[in-house]
Amino acid sequence: MSGNSRQLWNSVDRRAFIGGSDAKVIMADDEADLLRLWREKRGEVEPEDLSGNLIVQLGNATEELNRRWYERNSGQTVSDVQQRVFHPVKRWMAATLDGRIEGTGAVFEAKFALPWTFSEEDAAEKHMAQLQHNMWVVAARTAVLSIITGGGKWVEMTIPADPLYQHLLLTAEKKFWRCVEAGDTPHLFGVEPPRPRIEAVRVVDMSGSNSWAEFAGVFCRTRAAYLEHDAAKAELKKLVPEDAKEAVGSGVRARRSKSGAISFDILETPEVGYAAL
Repeated sequence: MSGNSRQLWNSVDRRAFIGGSDAKVIMADDEADLLRLWREKRGEVEPEDLSGNLIVQLGNATEELNRRWYERNSGQTVSDVQQRVFHPVKRWMAATLDGRIEGTGAVFEAKFALPWTFSEEDAAEKHMAQLQHNMWVVAARTAVLSIITGGGKWVEMTIPADPLYQHLLLTAEKKFWRCVEAGDTPHLFGVEPPRPRIEAVRVVDMSGSNSWAEFAGVFCRTRAAYLEHDAAKAELKKLVPEDAKEAVGSGVRARRSKSGAISFDILETPEVGYAAL
């Protein structure tokens, strides 16, 4: 679907439901954007004209390429492109999908990002409300976020459905939609959603990172001492008498908590006199 066709399609009937892009506004912390969305849904203002937003237009222009690139590199097929789906019960919830992955039913979402501000964690957090909303509408367990950056980089992330996030999202959307129907002014939801969980799917070469090299060297150098330390701690725990609240000797003190856990600390001055206890 072209950008002009998409804009016409959206402007006709998107006031009748909450979609994935609306979910982003509802879960965000910009009250001005929330009030504008509320007025749009009530028909008091026209939807924002995004024809002059270059980033949005780049996203529209690269969406087909994004989908084809994902299919080529993943071996998967994306169907139901630009299909609008309504929730079977909550008819005020809908999703206009970039597609669904055949075979798995995962929601497919294509995005464009600027290279100098891009990180996978930020991208997942930015689009989390939209992804969780769309997954809820179609009862999908996962979503695939396919991102092309202006730096010629392609990133694929798999995001699982998050029941806690979806519960908070649904609560916020219900409150917002009641305001649309009743005419009451909405307020920011004001609850921090959980951080997105990203499914680990990549093998990353860290050989170019100086920080990685530095700490990898420390890790390798101290591993033997760490293992020896851990083994000694286990043996010391066995030596602490069952009825001892505290055991001290040779510069080490063991303390037993009320729950029975034993912890150790090093004494600056060895208190060998305690050993007789």
